[in-house]
Amino acid sequence: MTPQTHLREQIARLARLDAATGWVGDLNPTQRAAISYLARANRFSRSPSHLSGYLGTTRGTVSQTLKSLLQKGYVTEQRSETDKRAINFELTDRGQKIAETPTPLDAVLEELSDEDQQSLQHILSRAMRRVLAQNQGTEFGPCRTCVYHSKGEAGSECSFLSVALTKQEGDQICFEQVSA
Repeated sequence: MTPQTHLREQIARLARLDAATGWVGDLNPTQRAAISYLARANRFSRSPSHLSGYLGTTRGTVSQTLKSLLQKGYVTEQRSETDKRAINFELTDRGQKIAETPTPLDAVLEELSDEDQQSLQHILSRAMRRVLAQNQGTEFGPCRTCVYHSKGEAGSECSFLSVALTKQEGDQICFEQVSA
């Protein structure tokens, strides 16, 4: 087995083990992943198609996942006032509570030194960008690390969408993000 194969298998197994902890109460791992994404996504990135792109799954799967989360009271649905076909989802207090609940992997990662966390973050981010580039995927990074993010006197803004951003949105992920 090559070192690359061994690393890939370790990453894949770790992801599967982490996903297996997603079976919490009435949630399955895909529903838990959707909640986690919605908690981190900015207001422009909470549509079914954005969630589908982030999770790397079909729109049909995402549609059923969001329908189930809606029925269970974890999310609410908001239709656009300008385009009635456009739908965004917001977490309810119940969904936010799930998003804030640490997983066993969170506890393990917290035990790493700051230096190891930064090193692992850098390596995984670089690998993610390469895989996304090969698959023509979208990066979904934090607004503050985007070429379109700028800070002005009144706060930060997205020059791509020509909108002011809240302080919280600077740390949230966006489907339009392009690394600076």
